[in-house]
Amino acid sequence: MALEGSVAFDDALRALEAHYLAMPPVAAMQPRIGGYDGERLTLVAPLSLHVNDKDCAFGGSLVSLMTLASWGLVTLKVKEAGLDADVFVADTDVRYLAPLYADLEAESSLDEGASWETFITTLRERGRARTTLACRVPLPEGGIATEARARYVAILRR
Repeated sequence: MALEGSVAFDDALRALEAHYLAMPPVAAMQPRIGGYDGERLTLVAPLSLHVNDKDCAFGGSLVSLMTLASWGLVTLKVKEAGLDADVFVADTDVRYLAPLYADLEAESSLDEGASWETFITTLRERGRARTTLACRVPLPEGGIATEARARYVAILRR
């Protein structure tokens, strides 16, 4: 993929955001891309649509936004490699650490010890590959509201 700020880079982010909004349950969340630097993808969503009975962010919304951020990051990396694949979440381990009383922001990156190079090489050679991502929802004042580790699988389209 081209460098940040290029037409190809911007087009890839717009296409990803449009893909999210084409899914009715996701569109209802109103996610927006908050940033992408080639290694980390951040999604944001307004708290007002995700409030629970305690006036803080609903846990299901937090894990959903983290899932979407990680899925989007894998999807971008697959496209960046010039491949066409379906991406699926395989499993997720979530920890809710503190209530969030602000807009939701989920930042996803490759998990420690994982490699995009290995993932893409395996996908090219075997037609399928998996990798683990780490995602977190920070608190505005510092610290972490929620964190997750999840495995994602990509399968080349025929």
